[in-house]
Amino acid sequence: MSEISDRLEVSTAAQFKALGHPLRHRLLFALGQEAATISQLAVALGTAKGNVAHHLGVLREAGMVHVAETRQVRGGTEQYYRRSARKFDFVGEGARANNTVVLQAIAAELETDDADPLVLLRNVRLTADQAAELAATLERMVDELTDAGPGESRYGVVVSVYRPHQPQPSAGT
Repeated sequence: MSEISDRLEVSTAAQFKALGHPLRHRLLFALGQEAATISQLAVALGTAKGNVAHHLGVLREAGMVHVAETRQVRGGTEQYYRRSARKFDFVGEGARANNTVVLQAIAAELETDDADPLVLLRNVRLTADQAAELAATLERMVDELTDAGPGESRYGVVVSVYRPHQPQPSAGT
């Protein structure tokens, strides 16, 4: 099976357009560590094979997934898809707009969790330096997680440090 690169920079309009649907993000989540067929992905995501095939085609054209292996089965050819990179780095104008679609995909994933997923939201006042340190620490923690292997359950980890919009007082007040 072909290997995946460590990182892929996502910066073109075509790449961001390909990521414009929550199911495409969910496909990338599902292909996080292992290659899978259209049938396997359809079962894992609870959607039709035709739907998966369409969205995989869009991701493939954008260079985000590729066929890693093919196998002959019952007179046909089965294709195994794999992510093109372990991590996607979103840069440029499309990065911010992509956040909304990512969060929609995560919401769909949370709805499928049989257990009670941990979701925490806390607003706290921090200095810019504290926020940067927190973001770096969280990123490092997630990057250092080691995959437990094919026999184990897949978990999603969402990390965000953000500053909500803070309206500036008007000059007259």
